[in-house]
This record gives sequence, C-alpha cells and structure tokens, in this order.
Amino acid sequence: MTYRLATSLGVLVLGVLSLAHLSGQDHRVQVGVCTPLKGIDAAKAAGFEYLELGTSEIAGLSDADYESAVDRIKALGLPVPVANLFLPATLKVTGPELDQEEQLRYVRKAFARLSRLGTGIVVFGSGGARRVPDGFAKDDALKQLVAFGRRVAPEAQKQNITIAVEPLRRQETNIINSAAEGLELVNAVGHPNFQLMIDFYHLASEREDPAIVLRAREHIRHLHMANPQGRVFPLTWDEYDYGPFFANLRTIGYDKRISIEATAKDFALEAPRAIALMRHAFER
Repeated sequence: MTYRLATSLGVLVLGVLSLAHLSGQDHRVQVGVCTPLKGIDAAKAAGFEYLELGTSEIAGLSDADYESAVDRIKALGLPVPVANLFLPATLKVTGPELDQEEQLRYVRKAFARLSRLGTGIVVFGSGGARRVPDGFAKDDALKQLVAFGRRVAPEAQKQNITIAVEPLRRQETNIINSAAEGLELVNAVGHPNFQLMIDFYHLASEREDPAIVLRAREHIRHLHMANPQGRVFPLTWDEYDYGPFFANLRTIGYDKRISIEATAKDFALEAPRAIALMRHAFER
C-alpha cells in the first residue's frame, strides 16, 4: 500500500468516526426546565439546555412587555423550543358554554408569539380549561376535545408548531388522565400537528404501565419529569423506580427533549444533579 493511499484511508476512517461522533451528539436527549419568565436566568446558570415557558404567560403580556421578553430571551442565549400551560383555565374547551371565536383568537395570538421565539412544541395540559363541568356528559366533552384539536391543529401547522396533549392525574382534571387516553385523542384528531407528550409524574400518579411508551412510540413528541414523591427534582436513580420508563424510551430510540417540571429546595444545587441524572438515564 502506498503512503498516499494509506493516508487517504486514514483520513476517510477519521472522517467516518467524526461523523458518527457528531451524529451521537445530535441525538442526545436535551434537558430543559419548565419555568416562568422570572426564572430564566437561574435556568441558564444551572446548565439547562433550553427553556420551557408558559404559553398563557407569553400570550398575556402587553405588546411592550412581550417585546422586552423577546429581547431578554435572545440576550440570554437559551432556546425556547417548547412551551406549556397552553390555555388559561377561563378559556373552556369542554362544557355547555364554549366560545370558538375566542378560542381561535387566543390560539392565533399565542402561536404567533411563540413562533417568534422559535417554539415548535406546545404542551396541552390545561386541566382547568378542559375540565368537564359537573353534570355534563363525558362523551360529549371528548367530542368537544376532538373538535378543538381539529380546529387548532391547522393553526399550529401554519406556525410550524405541534400541539402535544398532556395526560394529567385525576386531581388536576377529569378527562384524559392516562397516556393511553391521550393516544386515543391523538388518533381521533388525526392531524400531524396534534400529538402526545408524557409526564412521568402523572403517569406514576395514575399507576399507568410504562409500556404505554412502546404503544405510543410514533406519537410521543415531548416529556416532563419529576420525582413523584413530592413532585420534586429527581436527584438519584434509586429514589424511585425510574428504570422501566427510561428503558422503554431507550427501546424506541427517543431522542428529543425532557423538561424538569418540579420544585426544588435549592434550585442552584439540585438542578445540575437533575440534569446529570436525566443524561445518565438515557445512557444506561
């Protein structure tokens, strides 16, 4: 083998290895945090890779305050790929008194503002907005949720946003309490911009089998995380049985994002530990 050929082969091998390394980096799950605007500096200092802000907070700002927030976020240098708290509790999407025009006005404003921030996923928890009023038929409420999804998914699509419905524990709402129910709603809406997210805290609270991750693999777009024992920052692998959930996520090749949505006694101390634990969970 000539020196020139050997050198060329060496460069080729190094190039392939470099590409493989970069590919692995690209597919590492990012760890972010759910926070109001007042917490974004602390999130950056703690080492989170992105912010998950509240949609209703962003939508509720005056125009001047919104522009200030945009400037502040840009100066901070952390992306906002995800937003939660989609709808205020007063904007009902189930029950006898719905205002579809008001729904669309709010949604269009919220999506336009989030789009400027580069947000691509909006988490649809909003337990108060979707709570079924006493005496109202749950089957009718489910039909209303499907209709709402079909109305707003095209609005999301216009702004390159995907709505990800979040199953919530029964203490927070009385409809769509499991990921299995969330998956049924996603399938009923039948729009590519209406998908599913899973919050481990709610999944554990409802004692749902983590195997739902395998069934829902094609529709999971985002994750939330907390230690179910107190809804606090997850800090150690043995504090709770996290294993089956993350094993299933690794099985399906989940490679998107996971946001910590929890409280901390000492944010500056606990946040880096939670970030490290999440990275470890996906590498086990």
